[in-house]
Amino acid sequence: MKFGVVVFPGSNCDHDAWFAVQHNLGHQAEFIWHDSTRLGDADAVILPGGFSYGDYLRCGAIAKFSPVMNAVRAFAAAGGPVLGICNGFQILVEAGLLPGALVRNRGLKFICEPVQLRCETTACGFTSTYAKGQILRVPIAHGEGCYVADPRTLDELAAEDRIVFRYVENPNGSLGDIAGILNRERNVLGMMPHPERAADPLMGSTDGLGVFQSMVQSFARVASARS
Repeated sequence: MKFGVVVFPGSNCDHDAWFAVQHNLGHQAEFIWHDSTRLGDADAVILPGGFSYGDYLRCGAIAKFSPVMNAVRAFAAAGGPVLGICNGFQILVEAGLLPGALVRNRGLKFICEPVQLRCETTACGFTSTYAKGQILRVPIAHGEGCYVADPRTLDELAAEDRIVFRYVENPNGSLGDIAGILNRERNVLGMMPHPERAADPLMGSTDGLGVFQSMVQSFARVASARS
């Protein structure tokens, strides 16, 4: 399986995502520059963390206009798996691929620490290797990671089983303790915690590797069904 890792000016977790896929997972990863209009032959796309375009205006507000995002939208519309991590989540929200918004943390401070996440659903291609209710130890590093949405959207996310991860102890004030959500088609995941930073024993946890393993497993199932 081949992963495309999109690189925006200001991305700083692109190499972390590349390493998690290429070395920890043993699959192919390739960088895709922000001004590209094509995703090449990528089977999955990762929008990594960082500070795209310096996070001027709002986090992800400028990145959504990058030429590559037209290709990402088309890829997602065709059913391709898209994973947005931290700033990538913010970009997906700004681009309209996921609902809600990500605003300043409660307390208005940047938070960088390991947190506990609870896997809320395994009915998607990002968490199939986990158990529902499983507790994961994954780091966060963000200043604008507080997820907010109107009550109707929150109700829809819950009713449609689209809340993928919740914080066990909410570090940033996110409504409903939400740490990660899906689109309606269940092929786009945005999450604030960094699974790529919990994919190697040297980092103190491999709990995040399951996100990438699940993507590979899901891709293999789809490929098998098509053959």
